[in-house]
Amino acid sequence: MSAEASGPAAGALSLEVPKPWGLEPGAAAAPGLQPQSPNSKYVKLNVGGSLHYTTLRTLTGQDTLLKAMFSGRAEVLTDAGGWVLIDRSGRHFGTILNYLRDGSVPLPESARELGELLGEARYYLVQGLIEDCQLALQQKRETLSQLCLVPMVTSPQEEQQLLASTSKPVVKLLHNRSNNKYSYTSTSDDNLLKNIELFDKLALRFHGRLLFLKDVLGDEICCWSFYGQGRKIAEVCCTSIVYATEKKQTKVEFPEARIFEETLNILIYETPRGPDPALLEATGGVAGGGGVTRGEDEENREHRVRRIHVRRHITHDERPHGQQIVFKD
Repeated sequence: MSAEASGPAAGALSLEVPKPWGLEPGAAAAPGLQPQSPNSKYVKLNVGGSLHYTTLRTLTGQDTLLKAMFSGRAEVLTDAGGWVLIDRSGRHFGTILNYLRDGSVPLPESARELGELLGEARYYLVQGLIEDCQLALQQKRETLSQLCLVPMVTSPQEEQQLLASTSKPVVKLLHNRSNNKYSYTSTSDDNLLKNIELFDKLALRFHGRLLFLKDVLGDEICCWSFYGQGRKIAEVCCTSIVYATEKKQTKVEFPEARIFEETLNILIYETPRGPDPALLEATGGVAGGGGVTRGEDEENREHRVRRIHVRRHITHDERPHGQQIVFKD
């Protein structure tokens, strides 16, 4: 049992090993509470202002710091009222006592409280409770790791921090419908939604192996980027400019097969050992044959980015005088 009080009576403090613990000399035991053995005597504990009553049997039943304190192996601090003072927070001490009584206790649901209880169990050297808390915290971490979390990029600096802080390959979808200065084609809105839906599906399927980012502040309308080992490996831009009745329109496409292919390609960079040359060759990442040595090829690949862009057409009226028609990729 435990009780809360404002504190023990004021008095001088002393360092001693009281023998025996329990009632003060000359005090009469209450009816029905007469101890049958020394181990059943009650001890009064003041743990950081939280008052507790328990027996020597509970305190010395397991090989803990409390057993050392109350079996004469360590000195304890008591006040004039016979309260044993322990300079620790009393928030979880009741749980410690219940574990010593029963051998098991319900653990807190909060990871923060679990961590606090683990710290107290380590202080009092309650090994069984330490193991229970560690197991519960590990289970919570595993449950959290199963969640599919997709960070939202809010600045280029934040994007660079996310890329630098992960060892996983990265898939980023930039979608910003407001970037368009022309009207959209009739299928563009549907295709934009299809790109977003595909991103969500891929994030659910590969969230344990790839890091997925969303960017809604970039200067493109719909663009996929794929990163491996901190550098951009491929890019798929899904927008183009088309003409309808002598006016420009923006068209958003949905190259599903290409996006899925690049997602599978980026899995090559999943391990910290680097891309497997055989897998790179099978997926088109390494040019086969030729006289390029392995070292030269790796150096060239270091700066190579596969960009799949739909061409944006520039009309004759927009060309500067004397320049030929060009395509922007």
